[in-house]
Amino acid sequence: MSQSNFSRPGAVDLSSLRKPAGAPSAPGAAGAPAGGAAGAYALEVGEANFQADVIERSLQAPVVVELYSPRSQGSSALGAVLTQLSTEYAGKFLLARIDVDANPQVAQAFGVQAVPTVIAILRGQPVPLFQGVLGEPEVRQYLDQLLTVAVANGITGRAEPVGPAADGPAPEEDAPNPRYEKAENAVGAGDLDGAIAAYEELLKETPNDAEAKSGLARVQLVKRTQDVPADVRTRAADNPTDVEAQLLVADVDLMGGHVDDAFARLISTVQATAGDERNAVRLHLLELFEVVGADDERVVKARRRLMAALF
Repeated sequence: MSQSNFSRPGAVDLSSLRKPAGAPSAPGAAGAPAGGAAGAYALEVGEANFQADVIERSLQAPVVVELYSPRSQGSSALGAVLTQLSTEYAGKFLLARIDVDANPQVAQAFGVQAVPTVIAILRGQPVPLFQGVLGEPEVRQYLDQLLTVAVANGITGRAEPVGPAADGPAPEEDAPNPRYEKAENAVGAGDLDGAIAAYEELLKETPNDAEAKSGLARVQLVKRTQDVPADVRTRAADNPTDVEAQLLVADVDLMGGHVDDAFARLISTVQATAGDERNAVRLHLLELFEVVGADDERVVKARRRLMAALF
């Protein structure tokens, strides 16, 4: 059973896992992932090398930690999916697989209750992702959300390869579409205004460019949530028709992975407002649909609820 707990970096004490240099390695501490899962951006991690291969690497790029057990068939299946995606994403994140049977202290530090459990590390801080075995499309959605949060926290680097690809020589990476190069380079450099301008320029040329629409919506979401007033949730709770507060709280919820909460808030605001304000909320919700993806089941359901609220 999956568990959606995506959030900004949380508070889990990982200090006990920081081993001094030269500490003896635990079994399965380093090298290619166990269970047959191996890739250019995947490695096996233990207590001894957790600091160097997880904490320190997470300063440059997101590290996705899969806590697994070789006794679990589900762990093997999920490990294969994560390894495949780590190769496909080509350094946008690094996969660190940790055998909880061989490294019980790590499992205890993360409060693992079942395997597989997947957690990301951004700048040394844990970001809960999900628990249980998910299919490739669902895992991809979590990874895309993670990368959005990483950019929001100023993490725009790429991980270096740590091993050979799973099957023979590494495949040639698909050449980036030059159409989106300007926008993608701006995102990578942390230039959100430049990325927004580049995507808007593309949409002037081709208004129905789905990839440009999605890219623009993601970057705008990151920008809007960079400086959130501390009292915004109180304002939203005290006044259901405070459109500015409702929109911003929905943005924050979406960035935190609380997709259904974000959608429900804005649909309720549509019902509570009228005229230009109502239309502004509707358009904002449609933009959040672009961020999550038109094929996502949560978007499909929310579209139906929005139609009911409007008519």
